[in-house]
Amino acid sequence: MFAQGFLRSSRARMLAGGLATGLLAAGLFAATPALAQETIRIGAPLALTGGLADEGHKQDVVWKMWVEKVNAAGGIPVGDKKLKVELIEYDYQSEGQRASQLAEKLINDDKVQFLFSPFGSGHTKIVAGVGERYQVPTIACVASSESVYDQTLKYLFGTLSPNGGMTTAMVKFFKEKFPETKTIAVLGRDDVFPKSMAEGIAKAAEAGGLTVAYKELYPVGTMDHAAALSSIKATKPDWIYITGYTQDLILARKQMQDLGITAPIVTMVTGPSYAEFTEGLGPLANGISSSSWWHHLTSYHGQGVWPTTAAFYEDFKARTKSDPDYVHGSCAAAGEVIVDALARAGSLDKAKVRDAIAATDIQTFYGPIKFGPNGMNLPRELPIIQVQGGAIKVLAPAAIKNADMIAMP
Repeated sequence: MFAQGFLRSSRARMLAGGLATGLLAAGLFAATPALAQETIRIGAPLALTGGLADEGHKQDVVWKMWVEKVNAAGGIPVGDKKLKVELIEYDYQSEGQRASQLAEKLINDDKVQFLFSPFGSGHTKIVAGVGERYQVPTIACVASSESVYDQTLKYLFGTLSPNGGMTTAMVKFFKEKFPETKTIAVLGRDDVFPKSMAEGIAKAAEAGGLTVAYKELYPVGTMDHAAALSSIKATKPDWIYITGYTQDLILARKQMQDLGITAPIVTMVTGPSYAEFTEGLGPLANGISSSSWWHHLTSYHGQGVWPTTAAFYEDFKARTKSDPDYVHGSCAAAGEVIVDALARAGSLDKAKVRDAIAATDIQTFYGPIKFGPNGMNLPRELPIIQVQGGAIKVLAPAAIKNADMIAMP
């Protein structure tokens, strides 16, 4: 329970064929005047149960941390006032249609002025469509597929850089480290983000002079990768690249071991970015490479409730007893986009705030945030990482490198 905050955490459930919601209030001041005070309401459809629950809980924890810090400092300045923040969450159970329904509820019933979008490019696009219809600014912190940022979506903004920055840089880096690399095999989940990464790495590999020996997509919900992996084994690739979400990748790695499949380079996007991946695989995670949008070893300085990367890291570590990953960093920074825009807009007028967000150009603990014409954060140099000895090591960029790349054991 937050001593300072105006936080309302909610769960949505499907009962008797209809949508019913149970609201849990937490951290509200006991005094009636505080409840009556005008607040800035931010709505968040979250995957707190279902297949994306691990990712949804990451968003939940940092948004609660951010609300607590903002409200402890007196709120967000808007014109001549400082307004407290109220975060309203509903569990959409990892189901896209429910995400859409709950976004409608947040706007129409809860009267939110902003939306935080859920995890993943596919569900972000669903929620962003609702926000666009009602002209509610929507901040996406875990959606990097360019296809999501349709030019018709004027109210959607994303703090992750485009996927393309992860593929071309990785091809260049691995070719430099392993010049004998000639072929790549690509297996991707048939879902917005993983599919775009699979297609992106294949294009980047070909442009970099590599031969794509295998490229296939597997359906969402696949519980057996043996056939695809056996086909990959037959090509004897120098580099195996697999995309998907955490449980997909854990399964693929275990089946690779069972089938005796390996290569000098094995990349899983974005498996090693998550502690759940390395914990779920143990020694089998060693040698797996990936890329990420942020790492806590960076040393950014900027505005906001966490003035440095180190300050955020220390706060997060004290709160969770674990290290933050890019989901935590990007989603915490999403709140600072709102703070900065409100300060410049000087009001809660949706059109003014939308225009202020579009003009964002700030430095934060997460790094620079400046939106391009499509609403995405502009490209920047992204960390390439590898699991070594059970720990995440940063291979590039040079400014935060703490290890050299090793071949798969």
